[in-house]
Amino acid sequence: MCGTCGCGEAGVRVTELGTAAPAHGHGHGHASGHGHPPGDGHVPGAGRVVALEEDILGANDALAAENRRVLAERGVLAVNLMSSPGSGKTTLLVRTLTDVGDELGMSVVEGDQETLLDAERIGATGARVVQVNTGAGCHLDATMLARAMAALAPSPGSVMVVENVGNLVCPALFDLGEAARVVVMSVTEGADKPLKYPHMFRTADLVLLNKIDLLPYVDFDVAAFVDAARRARPGVAVLQVSATRGDGLDTWYAWVRVARREIVASVAPRS
Repeated sequence: MCGTCGCGEAGVRVTELGTAAPAHGHGHGHASGHGHPPGDGHVPGAGRVVALEEDILGANDALAAENRRVLAERGVLAVNLMSSPGSGKTTLLVRTLTDVGDELGMSVVEGDQETLLDAERIGATGARVVQVNTGAGCHLDATMLARAMAALAPSPGSVMVVENVGNLVCPALFDLGEAARVVVMSVTEGADKPLKYPHMFRTADLVLLNKIDLLPYVDFDVAAFVDAARRARPGVAVLQVSATRGDGLDTWYAWVRVARREIVASVAPRS
């Protein structure tokens, strides 16, 4: 996706834990980094770059629509879980799988640039998980999810959580075919993050403010954060949780149950 963010796809690997060697991507190579404009501000070929970005996002959106169709036909709730690195996203997911994973039939697509570390943590809960390593890429896209879904084969009526690569910029740009987007923030980050990264929060269906057990020890203005999140996405629900202590998790689980029920109901035969 070099025309959009400067990353590449050639090193993408999809690994189903417990299987043989990972399948390697066969994407075309990409130039690394962004070019620097000359002093007059003119960027040679800028029109071609914009057209390339539009083509890339257009192709991604078309495949995302197909992913969404397949998931909807199976009554599978797909949740795109996004955050910056260190928000506690994986810890939250592991706690969720431990508490309600069996009830909701949860499976996971785990996105990271390298390693199987988080997928192994998730697999230790007993949940089915497929790892997508993006190599130089800084986000998952619809093609990667389609490949992961083929390996994972989520059960009808289940919940599939996609843990995206830790990044508050590029993941927001790429539709995967998910039914819901959940953004995780922690109180160890700045309360102004929704103002600095508005597109990520603008696309959120739910915001989880994690690590609230640390509030007595950090300088974090919860009210300012909630206000900033709702300036980016008016009316968005913000749930305060602690993945380690358990605060607010029942409300998070209730949200997932309702979202799953709505997906399943949408494919139920009507009399």
